[in-house]
Amino acid sequence: MTASETRPLTAVRRFPSGFLWGAATAAYQIEGAAAEDGRTPSIWDTFSHTPGKVFEGHTGDVAVDHYHRFREDVRLMSELGLNAYRFSVSWSRVQPTGRGPVVQKGLDFYRRLVDELLAAGIEPALTLYHWDLPQELEDAGGWPERATAERFAAYAGLMADALGDRVSRWTTLNEPWCSAFLGYGSGVHAPGRTDPVAALRAAHHLNLGHGLAVQALRSTLPAGAQLAVSLNLHEVRPLTPSAEDREAARRIDTVGNEVWLGPMLDGRYPRELFADTAHLTDWGFVRAGDEATAGQPLDWLGINYYTPTVVSRVADGEPKPQDDGHGNSAFSPWPGADDVAFHQADGARTAMGWPVDPSGLEELLTRISARYPELPLVVSENGAAYEDVVGADGAVHDPERAAYVHAHLEALHRAVEAGAVVRGYFLWSLLDNFEWAYGYAKRFGAVHVDYATLRRTPKSSARWYARVARSGELHAPGSEG
Repeated sequence: MTASETRPLTAVRRFPSGFLWGAATAAYQIEGAAAEDGRTPSIWDTFSHTPGKVFEGHTGDVAVDHYHRFREDVRLMSELGLNAYRFSVSWSRVQPTGRGPVVQKGLDFYRRLVDELLAAGIEPALTLYHWDLPQELEDAGGWPERATAERFAAYAGLMADALGDRVSRWTTLNEPWCSAFLGYGSGVHAPGRTDPVAALRAAHHLNLGHGLAVQALRSTLPAGAQLAVSLNLHEVRPLTPSAEDREAARRIDTVGNEVWLGPMLDGRYPRELFADTAHLTDWGFVRAGDEATAGQPLDWLGINYYTPTVVSRVADGEPKPQDDGHGNSAFSPWPGADDVAFHQADGARTAMGWPVDPSGLEELLTRISARYPELPLVVSENGAAYEDVVGADGAVHDPERAAYVHAHLEALHRAVEAGAVVRGYFLWSLLDNFEWAYGYAKRFGAVHVDYATLRRTPKSSARWYARVARSGELHAPGSEG
């Protein structure tokens, strides 16, 4: 019998002392000021301005204007009881061409943001890359080229020089799976390329860039700096217990998870990955020493989770379901897995159409912590989009979101009780924002944003989350008063 099964029904779930209670954002989704103070286009500027790529032609030109409203947003974080804030840096804002000197005005924005956070008692957690590659680097070949990994390491060093005296928690990449396979495989994300070989090359150079960036950060940051990467690891489940479906799950686990965990944490790619993709490439772009370089020691691992991935094997000649698990593109984001079908479970779903299943988070945290027991975990993204409506009283009541987060925090706590070492939780997202190819059609924020006026209104789920964050105890939704 497990600890959770013996818990009294009235017991309150308490989280460990020092637990990080945060929210997360990404630069292109919230900053706006797309052409101010020396910033030049990233691949997402180019992609969003390309007709047909983003819902109704929406762009991040203004987004929610965090660039000018960051002080207001930090005050909101303080009101919501957050003790940490995970944000990303716009590479093209601080180093417009992806090479050469930095732009001081761009760096000054992040200095002001960090100073404001520290003054409010909120720990800054900086992510170097959340998908917005400078367009000039894409024009030179992008992540499929080795030079981009080298440029990324140089950029990491510049940021460490600028902010290393006040930021101690650093993440290299956010969800490199999306950067490689949605950006270069299925084309539903920037830069919109549909080349499975380019996607695999991008994956390797993201791994390499991560390792080189960790080396650059270690050589510059003060002792005690905490370095990490955030991965959207897939909790992969076979549709049936059949050998064929279990093999389909193995293939997706390999190209979804092991392509990152292998080099980054084990220092080597799984040979199954090479075998599964041998018809596409011989992986000759992996040079001697690359895997060891990717496998730099880390201080924690960020895990982003939203929903499980359910798969089956498709027999030759059998029609394949349209849902590929990510974007319904005609091009698969899963190189080497053309015979795999994706399925959506029955039950409650978010506005993204994703099934609500917190058991996947519990299983993922438990499994990864058991595999890497010396490496603390942080849930660096988790949240849900719903059809939020501003009521006649001006308030936004979103009980579905509160229920979603509550269920996933319960799952996280169960994983801790089972022995997983989990040090924090970052809600996605602080603010409603530009939701990539969905534009402004999907709202993930704890804080509602009126896109016409940019007025911020904390939702009822935010008030509930504030009580949890301040107390370190998991109160039932609706108990915020």
